[in-house]
Amino acid sequence: MDISLSHVDYRYQANTPFERLAIQDVSIDIPSGTYTAIIGHTGSGKSTVLQHLNALLVPSEGRVTIGDREIKAHKKNKDLRQVRRRVGIVFQFPEHQLFEETVEKDIMFGPMNFGVSEAEARIRAQHALKQVGLGEEILVKSPFDLSGGQMRRVAIAGVLAMEPDVIVLDEPTAGLDPRGRKEIMDMFYQLHQERQLSTILVTHSMEDAARYADRIVILQGGKVVKKGTPEEIFSSPAELLQMGLDVPEVVRFQLKLEEKCGMNFNKIYLSIEQLSSAVAEQLGRGVKS
Repeated sequence: MDISLSHVDYRYQANTPFERLAIQDVSIDIPSGTYTAIIGHTGSGKSTVLQHLNALLVPSEGRVTIGDREIKAHKKNKDLRQVRRRVGIVFQFPEHQLFEETVEKDIMFGPMNFGVSEAEARIRAQHALKQVGLGEEILVKSPFDLSGGQMRRVAIAGVLAMEPDVIVLDEPTAGLDPRGRKEIMDMFYQLHQERQLSTILVTHSMEDAARYADRIVILQGGKVVKKGTPEEIFSSPAELLQMGLDVPEVVRFQLKLEEKCGMNFNKIYLSIEQLSSAVAEQLGRGVKS
């Protein structure tokens, strides 16, 4: 399902002394089936954009198109419920939203809230639990008896049980150790490929943006300042550093190699495997370190 934002502004507490323009003239196209990363500093407008992606917020100016549904500023936008069913959001620390007495009931809650029968919701709960790598034996357990990592996976299963066309990930690895972070991100990437989901990752992690996304949007001061493929975005590391943004570790390592070892590469590499091959090729041609 395609999503697009066209010249979107959003003002918090409009027409009050506390009015604040959070995003301005934001235009982003997210084609169906793509994996898009939205990156930027705290306060750049990422969370405000995120909430427009399933109509939690309605634009102050401009329009948002979600599938065949258009949401415009200054218009009465009725029945946004189905939009929210089709776009699932995994917020930071989703385990904080668990509340039911059993894992099964927690996962079933969302689908049943949108009119799915109890029998169908139960089937969805079992399937979603498998998708996040957990066994059916925990369905009868209280979610609060699980480990932190299991709780997060149960919360994610609750979003997947809605069977969304689009999944939005808001810093989904917050608070996890490096191993847990990679496991969760690999799981989402596998789901993205298997279910052909449109996936939108809102993150400050350049590593995750480079590794998983095929399109990147950079926000700064509530505006889109750059967008392109990971290769295009990270081909100008000095520009990103000027913005106060980081670059992936492999890019920093490549820059050090060029500076310290006299190596010259004709492109930026986004994985250590690619960089290793390029280094081996240069060494094979007699480049001395």
